[in-house]
Amino acid sequence: MIEIRAMESTDYGGVYTLWKSINGFGIRSIDDSRLGVTRFLDRNPTTSVVALYNQQVIGSILCGHDGRIGCFYHVCVHKNFRRLGIGKQMVVFAMRALKKEQITKVTLMAFADNDEGNAFWKQIGWKQREDLNHYEFLLNQENITNFNGK
Repeated sequence: MIEIRAMESTDYGGVYTLWKSINGFGIRSIDDSRLGVTRFLDRNPTTSVVALYNQQVIGSILCGHDGRIGCFYHVCVHKNFRRLGIGKQMVVFAMRALKKEQITKVTLMAFADNDEGNAFWKQIGWKQREDLNHYEFLLNQENITNFNGK
């Protein structure tokens, strides 16, 4: 039987193993480290999700919010457990947790070439936005110093 529950910091080993098993999955050395994920879970203790089968992590969503908008990160299901409704169950779990915290909107980013992931989101009723651009700036000392011009 599949168990869907809030992610805990003790799940990190299984979550990391799952992430490493996903072809094309991007893992960041700082944010996705044990310390980075624990820090994220400390800020968002009820909204991230794991799916377990026989105590093994087979799915996960990092989910947090800023008080206004929720965001999903690293949504994945082990390839042997896809198309069984596990991803949708995890999404519903996270959305209910966000709703309890009075969050009324949730966003996510999916790589444009992630055909399977993009098909999943469209299939469960999410809308792709084409009216905005997504920007990022990596906060490391060299980038901040170069940006500041010093």
